[in-house]
Amino acid sequence: MKYFDLIIMLFVTVLLVSNVVSAKIVNLGPFTFDGGTILFPLVYILGDVLTEVYGYKRARRTIWAGFGANFFAALIFIIVGKLPSARGWENQMAYEAILGWVPRIVSASLIAYWCGEFINSFLMAKMKIATKGKWLFSRTISSTIVAEGVDTAIFCTLAFLGKIPNSLLLSVIISNYLFKTGFEVIFTPFTYIIVAFLKKKEGIDVFDYRTNFNPFKLEID
Repeated sequence: MKYFDLIIMLFVTVLLVSNVVSAKIVNLGPFTFDGGTILFPLVYILGDVLTEVYGYKRARRTIWAGFGANFFAALIFIIVGKLPSARGWENQMAYEAILGWVPRIVSASLIAYWCGEFINSFLMAKMKIATKGKWLFSRTISSTIVAEGVDTAIFCTLAFLGKIPNSLLLSVIISNYLFKTGFEVIFTPFTYIIVAFLKKKEGIDVFDYRTNFNPFKLEID
């Protein structure tokens, strides 16, 4: 598998960066959302690609890799934030104002991401069997509609409840969900291209007929 490691690296990178930039709430046209929303839909698209091409088992390992990287990042942000500042360095308040959000955001992201990604991968794998590998768009869009709804509701509530007004929180949840699902729909033609490319180059197209879908079972048989 020539490209599997590259996809894992991209998956984890996008996940980490999206969590850091989530500290800022932005407006883009009619949408109000955290900055990570601009990048985070790529995590689900990559998750779709992983499950479709390489199967649930390898997608499961990738999801856990992202979880571990996120946990490590949160731990480092907390430790560095608590360390005494050097004499003459006067940016502690700036650090706390931006990265001080990160441990809470990453904690929220860990829970939401874990639930959403496993739901997404499970639905993708099961629907692939049900459709006999046809109609990829039905799998990517349907799984995203469900998984992104769970992910967005959990993440926004845990990350921002009490930090921003409830009216803004509701707006962020709705905007996040619409933006993410809309992004998935728009990106569908590119998903087709990527999936076709990988299946051809890797010579693999996994169907999870006998897969154990326990999210805690990390072995690849």
